[in-house]
Amino acid sequence: MYRQVEVSQTLLINTQSKNLAVQNKKVIAFGFGQSPFMPPKSVLEALKNSAHHKEYSSVQGDLELREYMAQFHKAHNGLQVDPENILIAPGSKILIFNILLAFEKADVFIPAPSWVSYSPQAKLAGHNVIKVNTSFEERWRISSKSINEAAKNKQHEASVMILNYPGNPDGLSYTEDELKDIAQASKALNILVISDEIYGLLDHNHSHLSFSNYYPERTITTTGLSKWCGVGGWRFGAALLYNNIEPEFKQALIGIGSETYSCAPTPVQLAAKVAYKNYDEIVPYLKKQTHILNQIGNFCAEQLNSSGIRVHLPQGGFYLFPDFSLHKEKLNNYGVKTSNDLCQQLLKDTGVALLPASAFGFDQDYLAARLAYVDFPDPAEKVEFDLNTDCPNVIEGIYLICAWISNI
Repeated sequence: MYRQVEVSQTLLINTQSKNLAVQNKKVIAFGFGQSPFMPPKSVLEALKNSAHHKEYSSVQGDLELREYMAQFHKAHNGLQVDPENILIAPGSKILIFNILLAFEKADVFIPAPSWVSYSPQAKLAGHNVIKVNTSFEERWRISSKSINEAAKNKQHEASVMILNYPGNPDGLSYTEDELKDIAQASKALNILVISDEIYGLLDHNHSHLSFSNYYPERTITTTGLSKWCGVGGWRFGAALLYNNIEPEFKQALIGIGSETYSCAPTPVQLAAKVAYKNYDEIVPYLKKQTHILNQIGNFCAEQLNSSGIRVHLPQGGFYLFPDFSLHKEKLNNYGVKTSNDLCQQLLKDTGVALLPASAFGFDQDYLAARLAYVDFPDPAEKVEFDLNTDCPNVIEGIYLICAWISNI
């Protein structure tokens, strides 16, 4: 018997959208979350100049790069990590999976909504997945109350929780008080927290708070270049381990890495040195991105809300999680019973691609979807960004969604 593993929904919608484009059908690509921004020119040049480096790196990654990363994240938001406790890999995705693989049996707490790969990875690792419920009214935020309620379903001694903020699919973050509350519950239940902060540098107000500052005892922070540096295809990720990590746990992570990915690509690591060498030099690049993303995200949210599609204003990254449930009756009458129906019908009627809520931990009949507002070319070279002229697909796509929900 083979394992039953579905294709990642984000990759699937990207393929479907490309297939429609090949058929000369216009698609507004809100389904796949890929940054449109090019990396800084110095980082691009560093990759070009490093192409001749074909040697293997150590499993843990280049030491000087890890030193730069420790300094970078301390300057960014005070995150404290020893360079010896940083693991470099071809993407943070494989690092999250390897952390889960390090446990023989565990309960894995996963908020709903959450990124599409967390739950499948936990199941592939043989663990018991426990959903931590949230709601629109709670801004899709978990709390000590919801964690303790979910803990009633524990089956194993070991516990892991995956926290992601600014979030995919919701674009929302946590306040300091909320993080302290979650930390208190995590400590009481002895939960290892994987804090996926891959979008942390794209906090729209540059006020990202790392969870490890509130729960340093057992937090592993994952991050990488794919989102803030716009190089998802380069495959570069990092895990920042807690400083008193158990030697056998750390060795297990390095051992699993040695038997799976071997090392991150050496030329990419050398380019990453330039990206992480000086945080202050990167700040203007980040501010330009977040200024643009904030404008686009707020426009999208305001337009959707005006059509009765509930959504919270984004706080980071480039996602919204629109809730269509106020239109449930007429959607049902139109034959739309599930979030998958919703996305398929919307794509058929308008050419707008969204990703269904069922991919993010919700029941099939919950009518919501993820919207990635990044269907625009990189405007970074322009002196002034203009929403109307620089993001025509985004504007068209939002208006098409609003018109669609009004006319069915």
